[in-house]
Amino acid sequence: MRAEPRKKKKVDPKRDIAIKERMRKKIKKLEKASQEMIPIEDFITPARFMDEKRVRETSPLSFEESERRALLMKKWTLYKLGQSKAERNTIQSLLKAQEEALKELRFESEPLYQAAIRRDDGLFPFERAEPIFTPPLPVYEAPDGKCNDVTKVYTQ
Repeated sequence: MRAEPRKKKKVDPKRDIAIKERMRKKIKKLEKASQEMIPIEDFITPARFMDEKRVRETSPLSFEESERRALLMKKWTLYKLGQSKAERNTIQSLLKAQEEALKELRFESEPLYQAAIRRDDGLFPFERAEPIFTPPLPVYEAPDGKCNDVTKVYTQ
């Protein structure tokens, strides 16, 4: 059986004009709206980075030295990655061995297994004294319902 070619749907010209008009209005609205100013506070860097920047500015490095340091940093990252993977593998193998040992212990003796999995509270002593009642501060004055508006206003 042969499929008949599909007929194209007729587009309503009014609908097409309405869509174009809506797009024209959106473009006009976007052109009218001025760009929002970015607050200066967004560009302020923390003090920690400022100290590093000052150190770099006072002692400029040669290109070779900066390249050497970059390669050293890459090597250090790879070394630490390998170290982390080795630690993770060691922990996983220890956990697997522990699980196998607990399975064997459970097979041998249920009371010994229960004693082995019981938590030992004396292993990590943890005590915390919480305040039961907090007295009011004598110097504190409760607010009268007034509110100081501290909203930042950015002007162009």
